[in-house]
Amino acid sequence: MFTGIVEIMGKVIDIAPLDFSESGGKGFSITIGEATEVLVDCHLGDSIAVNGTCLTVTEFDASTFKVGVAPETLRKTNLGSLKVGDPVNLERAMNAHTRFGGHMVQGHVDTTVSIVSKTDDGNAITFVFEVSEEYKQLMDYIVPKGFICLDGTSLTVIDVDDAKRTFSIMMIAYTQTKVVIPRKALGDQVNVEVDMMGKYASKGVESMIQRFLNGEEGEAVVAKIVDRVLAKRAASN
Repeated sequence: MFTGIVEIMGKVIDIAPLDFSESGGKGFSITIGEATEVLVDCHLGDSIAVNGTCLTVTEFDASTFKVGVAPETLRKTNLGSLKVGDPVNLERAMNAHTRFGGHMVQGHVDTTVSIVSKTDDGNAITFVFEVSEEYKQLMDYIVPKGFICLDGTSLTVIDVDDAKRTFSIMMIAYTQTKVVIPRKALGDQVNVEVDMMGKYASKGVESMIQRFLNGEEGEAVVAKIVDRVLAKRAASN
């Protein structure tokens, strides 16, 4: 679990092919340097989010570490487009003493979105992102003033246009110097993880409605909800 508060930007220093033929396809190992700050308490097998993607440390020294990127991860994220020299956002997994400054991020990227506009507002940049037609259902979990994680950065959604499958965020000048998104151009892909709390809420509502439509305890479910509301109202009077 992560917070979406990027600790540092590292730099890709090596990319090498890996054979995942037994599980379907090929992947890569990525070696990331300039990462001393996130390696001071590192152990083999630890999780580090790279551009918001939870990856396992397989080798490390004082300033570099290596991770493996499997085929499924390449399909869902922008890690396959990385080149030697590219900067990447890095965040260690949370511990019990972490100040919780962002939101609950799993590091499980849903897909990538493309940058369709960048508007300089003086002290800030407003970015607009487009969700592909294939993943348009993710718009259900993107709401104005809600959380979203972009390349591992916890951000607040400004506006949402469901018809155009777009949403916008604003990034202040300080944040622009600490994360990779401002370095990207129009059309570039950004990893996105929508708020998992929205997924859980949606799943619960859908499940309840489906049971009601199937006649499985539908009336009982509604009755319980009504009883709870009436009990709360009576307690407050």
